[in-house]
Amino acid sequence: MTEREDHTQSPESGAVNRRAALTALGGAGLGAAGIVALGRAAAGASTTHGPTGPKPACVLAPEMVEGPYYLDYDLFRRDITEHKDGVPLILRATVVDATTCAPIPRAALDIWHCDALGEYSGYTAMGVGGANGGGPGGPGGGTPPTGTPTPPPGSPPPGGGGGHAEPTDKLTFLRGVQLTDRRGVVEFRTLYPGWYMGRAIHIHAKVHIGGKVVGRKYTGGHVAHTGQFFFDENVTERIAKLQPYAINTTHRTTLDEDGIYRNGGSAGLVTLRPLHKGPTTHGLLATIVVAVNPDATP
Repeated sequence: MTEREDHTQSPESGAVNRRAALTALGGAGLGAAGIVALGRAAAGASTTHGPTGPKPACVLAPEMVEGPYYLDYDLFRRDITEHKDGVPLILRATVVDATTCAPIPRAALDIWHCDALGEYSGYTAMGVGGANGGGPGGPGGGTPPTGTPTPPPGSPPPGGGGGHAEPTDKLTFLRGVQLTDRRGVVEFRTLYPGWYMGRAIHIHAKVHIGGKVVGRKYTGGHVAHTGQFFFDENVTERIAKLQPYAINTTHRTTLDEDGIYRNGGSAGLVTLRPLHKGPTTHGLLATIVVAVNPDATP
């Protein structure tokens, strides 16, 4: 099964390559206020200054629902784009012990998110933005939601609820695992996520402790944290006007409309900056601190 066989409308139709998308982004008026999403550290961690420089004041990151689209492929890789189109994003997370604020080396950060059109790998038959019904956000169109929507009968919970949806394909884009270094830092090369019905733009994440890498797979250990990362609305509004994001005509749920975000999601807001000084022709850097209890098995 190929990627295109799962679409009534190809995700490549009307899409532009990354260079063109970034050129458009650079002219979209993304000023400093739009790029720097928050003037605070994310995941419930603030920053104070000690004798040796910045020191995180840690607060345990809230547990959030896994959602129905997690697949335990445990693919060990930094670049998870698989040639998907969209605005390049470097996600840099720092995993620390919530009790001591010490970095946790060799913790595995496992992330997954939808592409610019709102499709998850493994579930592309559900259509752009879930337009075929029963997809990541249920049917497309309709009345914009004011909170976590009620899915149609027989469909999985919308993008963040419990349960698990059986995959429709064997694609693996925008899924991967990386180990933190001695500073607790891990990076992924990915894309700015798109959206689907009923959910604000987000990235799902799990922190695994105690496992190891065998070949190109992560195995063993236990899950110490399940959470979600969220994105500033000012940046999202501008990116949503670019191709291929603009192909997705599904109503885009804002942070204020997302019931999951309202129940603790603000602790997962990333800080966004251009990757380089000047125009954002090389994409964005998203940073976040994730404070966890390494012994927890929630």
